[in-house]
Amino acid sequence: MTDRQFGRESKKDNDLFFTCSLIDYIARKTKNTRKDIVNALGKQRVEKIYDLADVYHSDNIDRVSQDFIEEAGIREGNFDNVGDCGYAVPTHWDIGKVYKRLIKMTAEDENISIVDALFKVYNSFISPKIDDYNSSVYYENPSYIFECYKENKML
Repeated sequence: MTDRQFGRESKKDNDLFFTCSLIDYIARKTKNTRKDIVNALGKQRVEKIYDLADVYHSDNIDRVSQDFIEEAGIREGNFDNVGDCGYAVPTHWDIGKVYKRLIKMTAEDENISIVDALFKVYNSFISPKIDDYNSSVYYENPSYIFECYKENKML
């Protein structure tokens, strides 16, 4: 499969961006952590989202998210990082971009697939740090976030 270039990013980069943004959208909608959403969706569904992101991206994100919420049996949680935020709330697209960059760097550094890297990142210590919108982690330099991830601690 070729990684065609459309605009500034490759198609697969854009697909990963959409996948991460959808995960964040579902997490906000259901008040769950991003880790819980990724694990509830499971590898097969995440691969499906990633593979068909260009199709899902052209549909209404609320409907797409609802379909996956129902299919995966995701229940309402009590994690509300949006409601708890005392500052301007980043959009699901903003957070999708943060995760996309970290997942790409992880996949490349560890020589693993994008989906495997996605599961590693969302299940790592850095995910709750990124999702704390009262901290500055989500808008830090991508290289800094990656180095923290690799060291398994904030530097």
